[in-house]
Amino acid sequence: MNAPRLNRQLVLEAPDVLSDGAGGYVKGWAPLGVLWADVRAGSGRETAQSGAPVSRVAYRVVVRAAPVGHAQRPAAQQRFREGARIFTIEAVAEHDPEGRYLTCFVQEEQVV
Repeated sequence: MNAPRLNRQLVLEAPDVLSDGAGGYVKGWAPLGVLWADVRAGSGRETAQSGAPVSRVAYRVVVRAAPVGHAQRPAAQQRFREGARIFTIEAVAEHDPEGRYLTCFVQEEQVV
């Protein structure tokens, strides 16, 4: 098996609850670290949400593996950020039998 080309930097983010300064809270995202990744596009489609057309593309993102429970091990419900682009992680699986890499199944949505 050939090693993946980890040639793109992605910021791994986890959902977080932040103070709004008035005794309440707002939902936000906390960065967990920067990971080098191999990003490959899959299928895409256009749907409508609230009357607006939305482009949705599936990707496979391969990153170096981290131990289970480690802060920089991607998990479902987290996301990757690359500049203004957001990739929502839906599932994570071992990429190779040795467990050196992980494949993250992600979705990117953009309003058209």
